[in-house]
Amino acid sequence: MPQINPNQPAFYEHLSFAQKQSLYADASNLISDNKRDLFDRLAPLRTRHLAVALEDIYQSHNAAAVLRSCDCFGVQDVHVVEANNAFNPAGDVAVGSSKWVDYYSYPDTPSAYARLRSLGYRIVATTPHNDDTLINDLDISQPTVLVFGTELTGLSQQAIDLADAYVKIPMFGFTESFNISVCAALSLFALTSRLRASSDIHWQLSPEEILDLKLHWCSQAIRDGEQVLSQLAKTL
Repeated sequence: MPQINPNQPAFYEHLSFAQKQSLYADASNLISDNKRDLFDRLAPLRTRHLAVALEDIYQSHNAAAVLRSCDCFGVQDVHVVEANNAFNPAGDVAVGSSKWVDYYSYPDTPSAYARLRSLGYRIVATTPHNDDTLINDLDISQPTVLVFGTELTGLSQQAIDLADAYVKIPMFGFTESFNISVCAALSLFALTSRLRASSDIHWQLSPEEILDLKLHWCSQAIRDGEQVLSQLAKTL
C-alpha cells in the first residue's frame, strides 16, 4: 500500500506542469491502454475535500474494507493512527484498492489531528454524542475528515474530545452500532453523493493535482515504478 511521507515530497514535484505532462506521456506508454484510460477517467473524479481517518484499527479485513470503500467512492486519502495497532489491510478484501488510495501514518491521535487541521480539515468524529448530527445533515461545505475508531470500543476519549463535530448514522434496530467498515461505507456513500451533486462545493482536484495523482498511479502500476519514472524524469 502506498504510504505517503508528507516530509518527503515526490521526486517529480520540482518539475513544471509541462514537464510533468511529458513525464506522464512517457510513463503511460509503459502501462496498458485500459489502465491508461482508467487513470485518465478516474483521476478527475477523485477528491480530497472528504477524507477518512482511522484510529487503531486492528482487524485486517476491516482495514481493507474501508480502503475499498474509499476507492469505490473516489476518496483519495486515508489518515491512520497506529498508536497501538499496526495498519495491515488484508489484500484479498482490498481487491487491489490499496494501490490507488494513499495513506498517511501517525503515532498518535493529537499529531494526526494537528496535521489534518493544518491541511484545513474540519475533524468529525463518528460516534453517538450529545452534540452529534445525522450523517445526511452534516455540513460538508468545508474540507471534512471522518474519524472512525476501533472495532470493539470505538474512538478513544481523546479522539472524541479533540474533534470539531460529531456525526452518527440513524439506526432502528436492537444492535447499538454498525461494523466499522459498514459505517464507513454508509457514511461515504451519503457524503460523496451530496458532494458530487453540489454546485457550490469545489471538491475536485486541481489540474496539477490530477496530473500528480496519475504519475503516482503510474509508479504503482509499473514494476519498480518510482525508479523507472525517476530515470524518465532525468531526460526532461
